[in-house]
Amino acid sequence: MLQVGGRRCSSSEPRKWSILAYVLKPFGNVCSVSHISHRCGLPLLLNTARRECFPALTCHSVKGNVMFAVVLNAVLLIQPIHAAWACARACPADCVCTQERSCSVLCDRIGLPEVPGRFPCEASFITLDKNSIKFLSERAFGTLPALKCLSLKHNNISFITPGAFKGLPNLTELRMAHNEYIRYLHTRTFSALKRLAKLDLAYCNLFNIPDRIFVELPFLQELLLFENNFRRIPGAIRGMENLTHVYLERNRIEAIAYNSLQDLGNLKYLNLQENKIYVIHDMSFQDCRKMEYLYLNDNLLMELPESSFKGLRRLKLLNLGGNLIRNVSNTWFQDLFELEILYLDRNRINYIEEGSFENLTSLVSLHLNSNNLTSLPFPIFKPVYFIGRLYLFRNPWECDCKIEWLKKWMLNYKLVRDIPCASPNSVAGADLSEVFFDRSAEGSCLDPIERNLSWFTPTPAEELHSTMETRLGSLLSKLLMQEGGLINLVNTTDTSFNVSTYEDNEASFGIGNHCVKRGLHCLLVLSVAVWVLCGF
Repeated sequence: MLQVGGRRCSSSEPRKWSILAYVLKPFGNVCSVSHISHRCGLPLLLNTARRECFPALTCHSVKGNVMFAVVLNAVLLIQPIHAAWACARACPADCVCTQERSCSVLCDRIGLPEVPGRFPCEASFITLDKNSIKFLSERAFGTLPALKCLSLKHNNISFITPGAFKGLPNLTELRMAHNEYIRYLHTRTFSALKRLAKLDLAYCNLFNIPDRIFVELPFLQELLLFENNFRRIPGAIRGMENLTHVYLERNRIEAIAYNSLQDLGNLKYLNLQENKIYVIHDMSFQDCRKMEYLYLNDNLLMELPESSFKGLRRLKLLNLGGNLIRNVSNTWFQDLFELEILYLDRNRINYIEEGSFENLTSLVSLHLNSNNLTSLPFPIFKPVYFIGRLYLFRNPWECDCKIEWLKKWMLNYKLVRDIPCASPNSVAGADLSEVFFDRSAEGSCLDPIERNLSWFTPTPAEELHSTMETRLGSLLSKLLMQEGGLINLVNTTDTSFNVSTYEDNEASFGIGNHCVKRGLHCLLVLSVAVWVLCGF
C-alpha cells in the first residue's frame, strides 16, 4: 500500500502512475512517479498538474492541453475498472460482491457451515449473517487490510480461537449478536483488533467475560452486551476511557457497586433497564461526568442513596420508571441542572419531598403517572415555570382544596391533562379540570361535598331512624344509576367506585326484579314508592 495525498492508494495505483508517466513522457519533462502520485487524490486539478509536471505544454498549446486531458482521463479510469474487477475476481462461491462501500461481500443466508477460504483483498464490508458457522479458527479471514466492518450475526458459533481476527488491522466494527452458544471468551479473543470502535455481543448467552479482554482495544467506543446472563456489570469495562455507549439491558444484574463504572470519563449513554437491580451504592456514577442518558427503569429499586446522581451535571434523560420506589427524596436530583426528561412512572410513589424538583431548571417532561399519589403540594414544583409537560394520570387523586392550585395550573399553562379524581365520591371519575371548588364567606376554598353513593341493607334499628328523605334520595339515585345518569362518575383509575349491585339494592328496598329499566316504568315505580313512603 502507498500513502498518497492523505489516503492509502491500492496496490494497483503505483503501477497506474508508472503507466501515466510513460504514456505522457512525449509531452515534456515528465515529473517522477512520486511527484504525480502526490496528486493522486481525486479530483485532479488539470492545469496545476500540467504546469508542475509537464512544463512543455504551455497555456498557448491548445492541442497539447486537449491531448493531455484525454490521456489523463483514460489512465484515471484504470482505478475503478481495476477495483471492480478485483472485488469480483476473488468473490467466494455463492456470495455476492458489489462496489457498495468500495467492495462489499454479501454471504448471508446461504447455509455456510464454515468461513469461506478466501475473500477479495479489497473487501471493506463482509456479512456472514444467518449461516451455520460453529467455529472460528486462527486467522479465520486471512489478511484483509481494507476491511472495516465484519458481521457474523445469527450463527451457531460456540468457540472463537484466540487470534481468529488476526489479519484485520483496520476493522472498526464487529457484529456477533445472536450467537447463543458462545459461553466463553478468551482474554486475547479481540487483541488483534487495535482499531475496533464498536463491538456487538448481544444475545450471546454470556455469563461473564475476562476482566482484561478489552485492555488492548484503546479505541473501543460502543459495547453492546444486552440480552445476556450477566449478574454484575462486567469488570472489563473499568478504565475504558474512550467508551461512550454501553448497552447492558435485559441481563440479570443485581447491583451497581461503587467501582462498577470506575474511570469511565467519556461515557455518555448507559442502559441498564430490565435487570434485577435492587441496590445502587452511593457515588456509583461519580466518574461518569459526561453521562447524558441513563436508563435504570424496570428494575427492583425501592430506594436510592442521597448522592446517587451527584456530579452528573450533563445528564439529559434519567429513567427510573417501573421500580418499587415509594418516596422521592429532595437530595436525589440536586446536581441535574441540564436534565430534560425524568421518568418516575410505574412506581409506588405516595410521597414527594418538597423541593425535589427545584434545581431541575431545564426540565421539559416529568412522568409521575401510574403511582399511588393522592395529593401534590404546590411547593414540590417551585419554580413551576420550567416544566414543559407533566404526566399525572393513573393515580388515585383526592380532588380537594390541596390540589386546587393544580387545576388552575392546568387551565393556565396547558402543561398537564387527564387527572381523574378518585375521591371524594361526589367527584369520583371526573377530571380535575371539571371539579368546582366553592368559596366560603371569607374566600377560603371549600372541598367538594362528600356524598355516600353506596347502598347497604339496613338493620332494624337503622331502619327505624331512616327518614323519608334519605329513602327517597337513595331510590332516586338507584333509578338514575340504572338509566346511566351516573355513568360518568365511575372512577377510571385503578381505585374502583364503591357501588353495590342492582340486585342487592333492590333487595334493600323491597323492590323485586319486576322494575323495568325504562323511563316510564321507573316513573311508575317511583310514584308508588313516594306513596308508600308518605304513608309512613
